[in-house]
Amino acid sequence: MSAPDTLSKGGLGIALASSLLLSIATAQAAELRWSSPTDPQTMDPHAVNSAPVLGFLNNVYEGLVRRNKDMAIEGSLAESYEPLGTDGWRFHLRKGVTFHDGSAFSAEDVLFSYERASSEEADTSSWFAPVREVVVVDEHTIDFLTHAPNPIFPDSIANFMIMDKGWAEANATARPARDAETYATLNANGTGPFKLTKREPGVETVLEPHSGWWDTAEHNLTKATFLPIANPATAVSGLLSGQVDLINPVPVQDVDRIAEQDGLKLHQGIEARVIMLGFGHGHDALKYSQETSDKNPFQDVRVRKAAHMAIDADALIVKIMRGNAEVASQLVSPQMKGYSKAAEKRAGFDPEAAKALLAEAGYPDGFSFGLMCPNDRYINDEALCKAMAAMLTKAGMRANLTAMPVRSYWKELRAGNYDMYLLGWSPGTFDAEHPIRFLVTTPNKKKKLGSWNFGAYSNARVDELLPRIQREIDPRKRQAMLDEVAAIVSEEQVYVPLHIQPLLWGSKANIALTQRADNFLMLRWITVN
Repeated sequence: MSAPDTLSKGGLGIALASSLLLSIATAQAAELRWSSPTDPQTMDPHAVNSAPVLGFLNNVYEGLVRRNKDMAIEGSLAESYEPLGTDGWRFHLRKGVTFHDGSAFSAEDVLFSYERASSEEADTSSWFAPVREVVVVDEHTIDFLTHAPNPIFPDSIANFMIMDKGWAEANATARPARDAETYATLNANGTGPFKLTKREPGVETVLEPHSGWWDTAEHNLTKATFLPIANPATAVSGLLSGQVDLINPVPVQDVDRIAEQDGLKLHQGIEARVIMLGFGHGHDALKYSQETSDKNPFQDVRVRKAAHMAIDADALIVKIMRGNAEVASQLVSPQMKGYSKAAEKRAGFDPEAAKALLAEAGYPDGFSFGLMCPNDRYINDEALCKAMAAMLTKAGMRANLTAMPVRSYWKELRAGNYDMYLLGWSPGTFDAEHPIRFLVTTPNKKKKLGSWNFGAYSNARVDELLPRIQREIDPRKRQAMLDEVAAIVSEEQVYVPLHIQPLLWGSKANIALTQRADNFLMLRWITVN
């Protein structure tokens, strides 16, 4: 996957970041300068299904629906919507909306965006697996017809962003490109509250208010500049010196320092994201083993359970996350709809039991393998992986760690270049169905399923239950099926859940904002006083 560079962790990266910070130090009060470690890989809303991209572009593009400050679904480009019995959903589009270039918004743009976002080239195609047809009723009415009743469909398209058909076709970007650069990679033309005015990948991205936005602005920003700063110390230094106004995240080791600093404010909460370890279930052999290159021990559930028992999740939270996280037992947090109380018991840390399981599986002397991790995507991701590598090695699974920037990481995972890998997942629907569809269901491009199931795990019962979960209206029947899937995922140790990631933002004290559980920084709710 082609992606822009972020600033390095070395001296050059710090120098570049410092230069950038100093160059904007005289910005006016209504301007915002914020930083995060990960630069969005693209400005194309359908090319990369990742939080850094979707979170950033939610300020520029809009969908038929959106989430409010409390994460509830509400109308956006659709002013209202209703189910068509059991056949799907009808959306009544808002009139008088214009794109940033002045073009009028209509149902044709929605149809075009659906065809684009559901295409084989799109990383968002899985969102539309339930859809059988999209029909333009008139200029401001459009129907999404589903294969079966789908009560959560509006929730599932909260991040489906609408592009201008004419603009995309005129700029030869009628289809997204995940692994190549197109006009939409560096440019944008949405209907959202902010428009893109400058894009320098790895350096800075500048947004300014869209004066023709259809909604009422709740912000007072005149300009918002995003700086990708990979080095946490540089970001903290910028906040302390006043050269940046907001950083996300605050390094866990600096939480108390920011909270106690006069003139600064710590914004703290729990994200919807679960951090976990994944396995190459479909790999017939390990790729990075010195002695077990002809087979894959992780295909044996006993070995996967041994990996779980070898990791002390509580110690990781105390030592690596400085107490700023909660242990996870499944692929969603307790705050998510459909969370399984029946599957919330987690196997305890027991390295001796892990060694016994390895011996039982035929590996009394253990084995070596490759652990792949990002170093700029999740809070303390590389530090977590180093600690887990040591824990796994003590139990007989000798981990060879490779950490890299996220711009390269997803490409390596999609190519299968790992034995075990780190992943974080935040369900876009805030429902337990979401990770089942993306992470657990058998990968199927035609059906647009399992697009982030890198390990190619497959279970016929899970595949059977997913469409039934998607169409079930009775809450108790639906929960029973979700409980069954959660039990299968736990019993087969499909992943090793680690913890629920915290929300840790730091800002100047004169900044008021809304911190949502999806960790999206929404500029339309930020005021600088």
